[in-house]
Amino acid sequence: MDKFFEYLKIEKNYSQKTIVAYQNDINSFKKFINDEYHQTSLKKVNYSQIRSWIVLLVNKGISNKTINRKISSLNSLYKFLKKVGINKNNPLDHHKSLKTKSIVQIPFSKLEVSNVLDSNNFESDFEGVRDNLILEILYCTGVRRQELINLKINNIDLANQRIKVLGKRNKERYIPILNSTVRLLNTYLEERKKLNYIKDTGFLLITKRGKKIYENLVNRVTKKYFSKYSSKLKKSPHILRHSFATHLLDNGADLNSVKDLLGHTSLAATQIYTNRSIEEIKKVFKKTHPRNK
Repeated sequence: MDKFFEYLKIEKNYSQKTIVAYQNDINSFKKFINDEYHQTSLKKVNYSQIRSWIVLLVNKGISNKTINRKISSLNSLYKFLKKVGINKNNPLDHHKSLKTKSIVQIPFSKLEVSNVLDSNNFESDFEGVRDNLILEILYCTGVRRQELINLKINNIDLANQRIKVLGKRNKERYIPILNSTVRLLNTYLEERKKLNYIKDTGFLLITKRGKKIYENLVNRVTKKYFSKYSSKLKKSPHILRHSFATHLLDNGADLNSVKDLLGHTSLAATQIYTNRSIEEIKKVFKKTHPRNK
């Protein structure tokens, strides 16, 4: 097991958070096997036993999406055991994922974003400028929440108006930034210099106590400001990323460019974020169909 988790860390470049999720999923299955079959080793597990675990999870009311994730963790383990020669077969070779409902991500409208970013919603002190910059970067670059948190000062290239982002599996990409972002970055950096003490000196976005920002802070900032102008149920950093992609496409950007900006490896992943609204589709349809008069 230790070698498997080491493999995830070194070979697959998974984050510690992802590895912990794998550990939790596998330990959960290991407990089930021990409780139900008095079996301590996972090497001799068969698909019938895994199927029993799936049935138990379904009966507990756990969502199909979560169950699929747990089985995916288990599948990764058995693929590894087969790869290193510990197991000859993978009991999940012929497993089919449970069907899941397609969740429609509803982006913020352009007006909602403008109302937040273009209005005097932010205080002029350090925290106000920082909050403004958090939302500016999320919407104007489409970065993931964790990518935003991990931005470092030396990732910012104001002269060439771009930032360097470290994405999933340590893959780097450059994203251009707008004039408005450059101006806000300059203002923020000046306010940042006024802080009495900075612990996490290398990171761009910090708290007023000088520590690197964290997930809940980014979530709270997004919800706080968008709650003033949007009635949408979900107000999260991911929705801003989705809005970034959707608005670019609505304005004529090609899918490949958006894919590169988002840091996706395939167009299929990008299309999840870029389902256009039915109104946009109607506009394009009526504008371009030759039979429309």
